Amino acid sequence: MKRGTTLFLKLALIIMGVPVLALGIFGVFYLMKNPANPDYAHILYPIVIGMYLSVLPYFGALYQSFRLLNFIDKNEAFSQISVNALKFIKYCGITFSALYVIVLPFVYVVAELDDAPGLIIVGMIPVFGGLVISVFAAVLQRLLQEAINIKSENELTV
Repeated sequence: MKRGTTLFLKLALIIMGVPVLALGIFGVFYLMKNPANPDYAHILYPIVIGMYLSVLPYFGALYQSFRLLNFIDKNEAFSQISVNALKFIKYCGITFSALYVIVLPFVYVVAELDDAPGLIIVGMIPVFGGLVISVFAAVLQRLLQEAINIKSENELTV
C-alpha cells in the first residue's frame, strides 16, 4: 500500500484531538472560574475532574488509532500488534464511558438545581459514544484475530 493513503484519516484524528486539547487547556479553567450560577459551583468540581480524567483514555485511543493507521501504511495490518492496538482502543472506550457514568449523578444534581432536564441527556452522550467505540473496536479486534488465525493456518498448509 502506498505510504500516505491513510493521510485523510490521520488528519481527522489530529482534528479530533486539537479541540479537546484546547478545551482542556482553556475552556474548563474558564468554566471553573466563571460558573453560570455561583451558588452551586462546588458541584462542578467533580464534573470537571471527570472531564479531565476522561482526556487520558481519549488521547490514548487517538494515539492507538494513529499507530493502527501507521501499521496499515506499512502493510502490517494483519498482525498481533494491530489486534493489541484494537484491544487498547476497546479498553479506552470502556474507561471513557465509565468515567462519564461516574460523573452523571453530579450532572443530575446540576440539572435539578438549574431546572434543565435536557442536561442529563447531554451528559449521557459521551457514555454512549464511548460504548459504541468500544463495541466497534471489539468487533474489529475479533474479526482481525480470526483473519490472522486463518492466514496462519493457510501458511502452515502450504
